[in-house]
Amino acid sequence: MTLDINKIRADFPILETQVYGKPLIYLDNGATTQKPKCVIDKISEIYGSVNANIHRGVHHLSQEATELTENARKKVQQFINAKHAHEVIFTKGTTESINLVASSFCREFCKEGDEIIVSAMEHHSNIVPWQIQESITGVKLKVIPINEKGELILEELEKLITPKTRLISVMHVSNVLGTINPIEKIIEIAHKQNIPVLVDAAQSIQHIDIDVQKLDCDLLVFSGHKIYGPTGTGILYGKEDLLNKMPPYQGGGEMIGSVSFKKTTFNELPFKFEAGTPNYVDFIALGTALDYVSSIGLSNIRAYEDELLEYCTSELMKIDGMRIFGTSDHKSSAVSFLVKNIHHYDMGMLLDRMGIAVRTGHHCAQPLMEELGIEGTVRASFAFYNTKDEIDQLIAGIKRIVPMFG
Repeated sequence: MTLDINKIRADFPILETQVYGKPLIYLDNGATTQKPKCVIDKISEIYGSVNANIHRGVHHLSQEATELTENARKKVQQFINAKHAHEVIFTKGTTESINLVASSFCREFCKEGDEIIVSAMEHHSNIVPWQIQESITGVKLKVIPINEKGELILEELEKLITPKTRLISVMHVSNVLGTINPIEKIIEIAHKQNIPVLVDAAQSIQHIDIDVQKLDCDLLVFSGHKIYGPTGTGILYGKEDLLNKMPPYQGGGEMIGSVSFKKTTFNELPFKFEAGTPNYVDFIALGTALDYVSSIGLSNIRAYEDELLEYCTSELMKIDGMRIFGTSDHKSSAVSFLVKNIHHYDMGMLLDRMGIAVRTGHHCAQPLMEELGIEGTVRASFAFYNTKDEIDQLIAGIKRIVPMFG
């Protein structure tokens, strides 16, 4: 299927925006994706027609809002092919999902001296929650190293595993390097030792078909705003048996079975992990975003975005003094670079004046930057509404900037 890019672009109102009098070229999709009109309209529709607190009311609006919210949960279930809808937990985003797991999993399964394995390329959200648990439960963090191409060294992973290893938590796709990690192999290695695996799919869910049953991952997390849905929405998927063993993360309304001053019992899945009034309007709109993506097809999206990535990489490499970080043969939709001795912030600011939005800095991956021996990079990250013409303008912009720095 050939994507009709002009038709797709017309679905995203913000792409008509001008920046400093120039058409917006939005190449910061790794940070957040733009929203199609159907998602924007859905939010307005819910607030204007069926807004009511869910699960707790017998009146019509509450019942209708509840049904729409639970239908959204089923859409997530189908999108990732979870076995049960109650294995899908609504959260605020990838960060909260990982914090939930770190807190709840470590309370139930970890003691002082136990080990959690992450990788050298992780986002801070898959580092800091485990470090917090180091101070609470005494677990130790161990790190899978990377090679010069920005790929995990799986032989070293096998050496890191000991009888004290309790969990491996690793990103599917690097938000800096674009590397697609061999999740299937990691899960295979871990499961041979009866070690569960958490997959951070924040940078893969919008680009790659994910089937959690086929992967056999134990836990998987992602953010709605990175797959064309609203901010403040996230998903934690977990196998039913594991989630049932994990204690609640927060206390309050909805997550209880019964409450007295002597004792509280907890609700069943998924509500045990969903304390308080959820962000139900935006979760309904997230369901709309998943419908939109499904109508285009992730396989079609991936094929087109791979073309963009290959084209951008080849054009960047023609620029004198260009350094690209992450040169794996297995990448997805992001390229990080520096040119000569030009600071990434200067490059980003000047590109912005040309209407080109890229990300600059350490990308919430400071340990990786230290490993690479740099402070930060410029990152261009793509979505299926981007075009080769926009990449040409990025390349032309960089070529204009380079001579400014001698």
